[in-house]
Amino acid sequence: MDRRKSIKSILLGTVAGGLAVSGCKPGTGTEGDNVVADGAEQYFGRTPAELEQIAALNAEQFFNEHEMSTLAVLCDLILPANSEYGGATDAGVPDFIEFMVKDIPDMQPTLRGGLMWLDHKSNTDFNSEFKSLNETQQKEILDTIAYPDMEIPNNERPLEIQFFTLMRNMTLTGYYTSQMGIKDLGYKGNTPNVWDGIPEEVLAQHGVSYDEEWIAKCVDQSQRNVIAKWDEEGNLLT
Repeated sequence: MDRRKSIKSILLGTVAGGLAVSGCKPGTGTEGDNVVADGAEQYFGRTPAELEQIAALNAEQFFNEHEMSTLAVLCDLILPANSEYGGATDAGVPDFIEFMVKDIPDMQPTLRGGLMWLDHKSNTDFNSEFKSLNETQQKEILDTIAYPDMEIPNNERPLEIQFFTLMRNMTLTGYYTSQMGIKDLGYKGNTPNVWDGIPEEVLAQHGVSYDEEWIAKCVDQSQRNVIAKWDEEGNLLT
């Protein structure tokens, strides 16, 4: 199983548990084909206060141009495109992270500090900034921070490791709450089940059975989209 399939399996297994970002505020994830930072006034269910807050956050800019381009490179290293779906940047993940870091300022020191560490490490090891390195060099650096010691609490790990853990969580959250990511997961939401009646063994336990006429009218799945009709005395016709 490749890395992308592994990630999908984990997410599908934990989808009821909430977003991957710890402490993510309700209503600040991606919706539809756009991230919250784009066209937020069109989103269904926003209160006036929420819309006002979103507009205020959209008017701000936290990451500078260099940081945003580095984020884009890093996001696509974490979740690259495959033959069927685009990567993290195609789903607007850097913009999602830009919005979230303004909505949850506690993440700002870790993310900005981590980006600074990446460039410092890149310049030290390869005499160039991180986004300008080739992929092999970039992954060589990331391999040093991508596998934390799980015996050590996250807040006690080095900043660069905390940074990559947060970046990985943010990337997965941004991607798999976008329209592209949801399609990639194959998640279709709630769909009606096909009901073919109470099992025969259960009916037998209670000494009851279906009337053949009712089975034909109510349990025939080929008729599931036919609207029932009743006579004036309450008898089911079709």
